[in-house]
Amino acid sequence: MISDVLSDATTRMSKAVDAAKTDFSTVRTGRANPALFSSLLVEYYGTPTPLQQLASFQTPEARTLLITPYDRSALNDIEKALRDSDIGANPANDGSVIRVVMPELTEERRREYVKIVHTKAEEARVSVRNIRRHAKESIEKFVKDGDVGEDDGKRGEKDLDAATKKHTDQIDELLKNKEAELLGA
Repeated sequence: MISDVLSDATTRMSKAVDAAKTDFSTVRTGRANPALFSSLLVEYYGTPTPLQQLASFQTPEARTLLITPYDRSALNDIEKALRDSDIGANPANDGSVIRVVMPELTEERRREYVKIVHTKAEEARVSVRNIRRHAKESIEKFVKDGDVGEDDGKRGEKDLDAATKKHTDQIDELLKNKEAELLGA
């Protein structure tokens, strides 16, 4: 019983760490990266569609991204979505592909990105702690109902705390790496 709760909690914590990693990849550095556009929606035949379902991406240079739509009729819609986004890039449409050149990052903008990354990291930590709280409540319920002994409950809580620490440390490590990437890029 307790092992099932711990296994479920560990899996969910790992997913929270993966979500943080994905969130961090959407915060741009000086390099062009298709992950920057992962949450961008394009109005395609009246339906908001993720850009990555409408086009392929190439990075011929560090700060340049080529976006080639699968359907040429979506070219103008994709360009409009890129212009309206908060990415800060100015897309150039040549009739068959869209070229996006990422501007150099200023020191002030880098600091803003670091703040955004810190917020995302804290959200991930809160998520891990919420998972811990739910698992701890389940373990306490097992002990209270007499399904498991108190010693097993204490051992389960200790294992749960170790898993929580491991996952929050992973989030902190991701944060440290992303912060270094943003400030040093």
